[in-house]
Amino acid sequence: MSEGLNVLGGPLEPCGYDPLTGFWRDGTCRTGGQDLGVHAVCAVMTEEFLEYSRSVGNDLSTPRPELGFDGLREGDRWCLCAGRWEEAFEAGVAPPVVLEATHALALEFSSLESLRDYAVED
Repeated sequence: MSEGLNVLGGPLEPCGYDPLTGFWRDGTCRTGGQDLGVHAVCAVMTEEFLEYSRSVGNDLSTPRPELGFDGLREGDRWCLCAGRWEEAFEAGVAPPVVLEATHALALEFSSLESLRDYAVED
């Protein structure tokens, strides 16, 4: 498990606590060996992205009470799989990114320039 740095080289900041995000549901996008999806990108959900994600088989907006998941809405911050963010970027529907809360391992999937183009202020 990597506490690590963010994509800007600073300490990884929290992504979100409501809803509680992160592979380990600790509010951060830290990642490590158990996180095969590399949930490293702190993204701000948009309707466009949520619809895209649903269309490619990952419905993030439907509540799943049996998993303790209330479903995401526009404006929620969520640690996305780095590969899914890059896929959405290539499809023109990538959600905004909080760079300070995005783990440096995201740079193995996307360029810093691409992430910066979608950056929002923390």
